[in-house]
Amino acid sequence: MNSGLRILASVALASAVASVSYAQETSSNKVAEKTDWAVFVENDPKECWAVSVPKESVNTRQGRVVSVRRGEILFFVTYNPASGVNGQVSFTGGYPFSDKEPVDLNIDGKSYSMFAQGEWAWAAKGQDSDIIAAMKRGAKAVVTAKSARGTTTKDTFSLSGVTAAIEDAEKRCK
Repeated sequence: MNSGLRILASVALASAVASVSYAQETSSNKVAEKTDWAVFVENDPKECWAVSVPKESVNTRQGRVVSVRRGEILFFVTYNPASGVNGQVSFTGGYPFSDKEPVDLNIDGKSYSMFAQGEWAWAAKGQDSDIIAAMKRGAKAVVTAKSARGTTTKDTFSLSGVTAAIEDAEKRCK
């Protein structure tokens, strides 16, 4: 992903997180629930996303489970026709990621490396469609990352309802 598109994606996704937070409180932007996934729509500019929260989060440091404070933990597939985003896979872990290690996304045993910047991680260039196809076939997705402070996090997401949510978000943003 070139730096200009990455910056645009960062701004769009940061806006999406703010919208998700607001929408969760007011339910005004939430347009559908599909089992463990929800669909949100923002109209100005038009942006649609399927999003889920983890079913389980485990935080470890030096091999021991630890309690840590994290912000929102969300797994997204985003559509933004104005900026050419058509099914972008991303994750926010609620803390700044280590800049020394990639974020690992594992879907039913198949791993994908995601690049991280700040509290966000995105699929590597050209992998979004492969990841989405795996998500639609899969049962769970596990995102493993390391914080800038050395804590390893492992967030497990159910993929129940993901196909319907992704297809709904895509249809709403055509």
